[in-house]
Amino acid sequence: MTDRDELTGWMRALRRDFHRQPEFGFEESRTASVVAETLRDLGWKVTTGVGGTGVVATLVRGRSNRAIALRADMDALRITEATGAAWASTRDGLMHACGHDGHTAMLLGAARLLAREGGFDGTVRLIFQPAEEWGQGALAMLADGLMTRFPFQEVYGLHNMPGLPLGHLETRAGAIMSAEDLFEITLTGQGGHASMPHAVREVMVPACALVTALQTIVSRRLDPGQIAVLSVTELLTDGTRNALPGHARILGDARSFSAEVSARVEAEMRRIAEGIATQHGIAAQVDYTREFVPLINDAELADAVMQAAAGVSDQVTTRPTPMTGSEDFARFLDHVPGCFAFIGNGEGSAPLHSPTYDFNDAALLHGALVHTAIARARLPEGA
Repeated sequence: MTDRDELTGWMRALRRDFHRQPEFGFEESRTASVVAETLRDLGWKVTTGVGGTGVVATLVRGRSNRAIALRADMDALRITEATGAAWASTRDGLMHACGHDGHTAMLLGAARLLAREGGFDGTVRLIFQPAEEWGQGALAMLADGLMTRFPFQEVYGLHNMPGLPLGHLETRAGAIMSAEDLFEITLTGQGGHASMPHAVREVMVPACALVTALQTIVSRRLDPGQIAVLSVTELLTDGTRNALPGHARILGDARSFSAEVSARVEAEMRRIAEGIATQHGIAAQVDYTREFVPLINDAELADAVMQAAAGVSDQVTTRPTPMTGSEDFARFLDHVPGCFAFIGNGEGSAPLHSPTYDFNDAALLHGALVHTAIARARLPEGA
């Protein structure tokens, strides 16, 4: 067995352990404990409880005063697993359906390589972040003094990508992932008997009209050159089979890549909701929040990541367009430049956030080697 085979087996055991015992955002106490203990055994200086359940590890080599950070996320999703794997979740209604178990394991693999082999001059920080899935973990760590307690000049992150071949890395300069805004529209009227709609001010018909009308924001109110997605994901009422509802809630999200587009979507949503409410003699309330900001890669560092990854990847490509998924890694980029990149999870992988998804253990070594290559490239010995 080669050293690389042994490292892969070590990461695989960790990954499957994390997968069996998933934890939701800000509840990753066991995961954080395993991460911290593993890092201490490897010789890293470890701080726990950063931003709740976050872990930060530090390793210094040489004389350089430069520092970079490598980040992984630890939280799971409230999804019931249907993989049938021997290492499937043992916790009802929770699973690692986005590969954060793999992200954590492969960054621990990089920690092992860097501790044992070195090859860099400066300070490497490892950030194991809670609560990425609902966009609060990075903010919590930043609010807990991440940048002052553990300063660094650049930050890097990797995420697995179903459909992308194993050993393949892709990224791009500039916008790579979108902002995510959440909305909830509450319609209030007066419900009543289903046989007498004329005697009440029911909300089902206006709610359905509103769901349809919201789709015109992207198709008719935005410049076709501007990227945006608006999706209604829930329509909830207080009605029953023979009763017209007097209360309805319409929930969903909107994705975009600029503050101007986000503001336009919100303004149009409010205008449409108020107009339909007035037309039907009911009241409308729009609650609109901005959960994720756009993820904008630094152009120079995106190129640096691609160059570093070329030495350990089967193929490195530039992603042609941004994707409309969101990532709270973007919050770190409000403070320092950095780059986020995707590694292949295999062309046969189930999609992210699916109950049949599983991180591909064959991607672990590639991820660990990319993290390590980035650290060595950005903190070169003898610079």
